[in-house]
Amino acid sequence: MKSPYLITKEEILKIYKPVDSKAHKGTQGHAVIIAGSYGKIGAAVLASKSCLKSGCGLVTTFIPKCGYQILQISIPEVMTVTDENTNFITNIHLPLIPQAIGIGPGIGKELGTQKALFEFLRINKMPLVLDADALNIISENLSWLELVPEDTILTPHPKELERLIGKWNSESEKFQKTITFSEKYKVIVVMKGAPTFIINRNSIYENTTGNAALATAGSGDTLTGILTSLLAQGYEPKYASKLGVYLHGLTADLALPKTGYESFTASTIIKYLGKAFIELENVSI
Repeated sequence: MKSPYLITKEEILKIYKPVDSKAHKGTQGHAVIIAGSYGKIGAAVLASKSCLKSGCGLVTTFIPKCGYQILQISIPEVMTVTDENTNFITNIHLPLIPQAIGIGPGIGKELGTQKALFEFLRINKMPLVLDADALNIISENLSWLELVPEDTILTPHPKELERLIGKWNSESEKFQKTITFSEKYKVIVVMKGAPTFIINRNSIYENTTGNAALATAGSGDTLTGILTSLLAQGYEPKYASKLGVYLHGLTADLALPKTGYESFTASTIIKYLGKAFIELENVSI
């Protein structure tokens, strides 16, 4: 296996675009988050809030009806569209054309949700992030990946990756299988872990931020929100994936002295996103 390229601050500063002084919400991108089911609306909240807090001008969240009040009360800045079904998603209908879509956190694997995901993938042309249950459904229907836009970003944790590419016997085999998978389906794979790697065809990138505090429930949901936000703001997927994982990890590095490992939560990631961006802005100005 060839040595990975390191995602360093120096590399990120070449990618990062500070917000234009004349920007308004209409120029900062409109993202859609499709997430949640009964008992997992928190995943939709975390992904939506992190999407907003990563610079996106407008965020619309598509959820089952049971999440409506939760979303409206917990994030007043997010617009909410609901499925006709109460407890899980069955028919994804968007009253807008966004710049990017993130789908998967907490959606479950109900048969109706599986059908809805297939119909969505069949018609969607927007830049896309696939996470969590969207990946679990796709792992049983790999041919669906032929429907996704080129350079769609997949964000599997180790178990989700195994479902997608099959078991591996060594680290080198894991990477080789992921490279083959990335090349076959023309997708970018964010291999979440310690450290996180990005596989883009036969190129491997290793993130240099983050620590064990990120090993907490909802951490991946916030990453989905960050990546979707960056895509909606016009970052190319190859750059959005690098900047997203770098910022996500940086929040944990900045927060750790204050929170320790144990009390760091996914909400802490969102809380420290502003400080992470300021770290970049202080150097790039």
